[in-house]
Amino acid sequence: MNIYSIIAQVVIALSVGYVWIFRFDNIVKEFKQYGLSDLTRNMVGASKIALATLLITGIWFPTLVLIPALSMAFLMICAQYFHFKAKNPWF
Repeated sequence: MNIYSIIAQVVIALSVGYVWIFRFDNIVKEFKQYGLSDLTRNMVGASKIALATLLITGIWFPTLVLIPALSMAFLMICAQYFHFKAKNPWF
């Protein structure tokens, strides 16, 4: 089970890092489409990058994983809400 947790932590952290660092132009468009401010976008981005960093750090310090994982899950649920609200296509 431990190896699966580590794989999940790495996959989530790398995915978040890729989207928020290398595809930031897409993030800017999405947040404008949702009617959210630049401040909100920057706070969400900083939070997700910090949480991704804590997930990676949690590989060596497992006690750090629970709160960042729950916080990341909350942010992802919020993201899904805004995608459904904006009626974005599945693809």
